[in-house]
Amino acid sequence: MTEPLVRRMRGYGTTIFAEMTALAVRTGAINLGQGFPDTDGPPEMLERAAAAIREGFNQYPPGPGVPELRQAVADHHKERYGLAYDPDSEILVTVGATEAIAASVLALAEPGDEVVVFEPYYDSYTAMIELAGAVRRPVTLRPVEGRFTFDPDELRAAVGPRTRAILLNTPHNPTGTVFTRDELEVIAGLCRDRDLVAISDEVYEHLTFDGAEHVPIATLDGMRERTVMISSAGKSFSVTGWKTGWIAAPPAYVRAAQTVKQFLTFTASAPWQRAVAYALREELPWVARLRETLQANRDRLITGLAAAGFRTYTPAGTYFVQTDIRPLGFDDGHELCRALPSLAGVVAIPTQVFYDDPAAGRHHVRFAFCKRPEVMDEAVARLAALSR
Repeated sequence: MTEPLVRRMRGYGTTIFAEMTALAVRTGAINLGQGFPDTDGPPEMLERAAAAIREGFNQYPPGPGVPELRQAVADHHKERYGLAYDPDSEILVTVGATEAIAASVLALAEPGDEVVVFEPYYDSYTAMIELAGAVRRPVTLRPVEGRFTFDPDELRAAVGPRTRAILLNTPHNPTGTVFTRDELEVIAGLCRDRDLVAISDEVYEHLTFDGAEHVPIATLDGMRERTVMISSAGKSFSVTGWKTGWIAAPPAYVRAAQTVKQFLTFTASAPWQRAVAYALREELPWVARLRETLQANRDRLITGLAAAGFRTYTPAGTYFVQTDIRPLGFDDGHELCRALPSLAGVVAIPTQVFYDDPAAGRHHVRFAFCKRPEVMDEAVARLAALSR
């Protein structure tokens, strides 16, 4: 029998997140691999979702999303970033940011078009570019003075006559980099000069540390009209299982994404949408407290990783610490991650799987710190075994 999977997806098997989570379950290791919290979001937000279920909001919501959430997203972007969006024509609710990315890439990239993407990248980016029949042009983020950044000349060289879009993620998973305004200006300049779309994944927009500023690229001159701005509730409000995201973009881009989205999921999550609308209006102080907890977790994890022998890079945002494993005497992150449960009772993610050329990230491993403080303390205690 011939292989049933279409050729363009044959390089995509089980995700590294599923593989490492299964390893954690099988071995009883602490899972610092997949980025999901082990606590719930704001209690009143959860109660709003339960109340919506009890009150009968259990059928299909409108395809673009419930009006309350679209308005809440528009108000949030106006109040926080000074970006005015029409909730009726410029906001689209999606099944998490993953669907927003999928719908945007599938809607905007023709077969043969090129999409520039920064590596290491979130794994769904490459799969969606492949499904669209487009061509991926990676630009590598490398450590410079303790943070990951890109070479502007490499970015310029990656943009060619077939380039349609630049897909960026800030705050950036898996490196923890928050792109500076100057870095974003380089990207924006290329978009303006070459008539490109910026597809901007900003799911960690509220989770920045040490005073780092998240700057949406849509706020830069000439960029609102050529940016698809994507975010979600999952990371900000610790409800990753709700899969409630959104797109903010000019009407033509929203129509394009919705044309695709209606044949992916059509719509979803009526009760969650109502609860998230409430949270965007009322629970950002809760998010600020979450950010403080995450920063403390980050610091305790970095201290423990450094004591265990890793070289660490302090993230300015997200849930993740990026490490260099070579000081420990290892040079293959995948091999180390498979061995970590027996060596230290912890699971992490090998960063090399997020590069076009795995050798570029072979010596990097990512650890998540979005767990309860006592879990982080236990993980640090276990990691100490590596230094003995």
